[in-house]
Amino acid sequence: MKIICIGRNYADHVKELGNTMPTKPLIFMKPPSALLVNDKPLYYPEFTKDLHYEAELVLKICRNGRHVQPEFAHKYYDQVAFGIDFTARDIQQQCKEKGHPWEIAKGFDGSAAISKFVNMDKLKNSKTIEFSMKKNDEIVQRGTTDDLIFDFNYLITYVSKYFKLQQGDMIYTGTPAGVGPVQIGDKLEGFIEDKHLLTCDIK
Repeated sequence: MKIICIGRNYADHVKELGNTMPTKPLIFMKPPSALLVNDKPLYYPEFTKDLHYEAELVLKICRNGRHVQPEFAHKYYDQVAFGIDFTARDIQQQCKEKGHPWEIAKGFDGSAAISKFVNMDKLKNSKTIEFSMKKNDEIVQRGTTDDLIFDFNYLITYVSKYFKLQQGDMIYTGTPAGVGPVQIGDKLEGFIEDKHLLTCDIK
């Protein structure tokens, strides 16, 4: 099982971090030990002083395939979850300044919170999926798949050029604007459409 993550996939988020607009998907990976399931809390890592949340929609791959052609891409996923890509922003910045990979800032234990998956045919609008996150009961992020730079089908086609997609793989599809820090004692809640799917307490 692979956890494949897409960076810089919403234009407003690219702008808020002062990054260059991508011309192709930016891919990084998290190990299976990064998964945080069943609404378990995240214990604030000792190695960072600037832990950020990034709310995302997560696809689950439902069949094996490589070099998937665009016209068949929609057949490779049928479920979506709410996820949080936790990022040690200070560590990430240090890695970027040195030209090093980001894994220690992105792939640490518990850095990939995820809800239960929802069948996409059960959503009100599977073509335009809306999602949001609350921090301490206030909405801090809102997103819609209409605003993706690279949509789900493009991601399936692109990723499968480099990695064989296998049933059960997950793709974190990117975060919209509004990312920010969390502190011990904060409560994060994730929603797809109006359905509450995830709670994550920071301890």
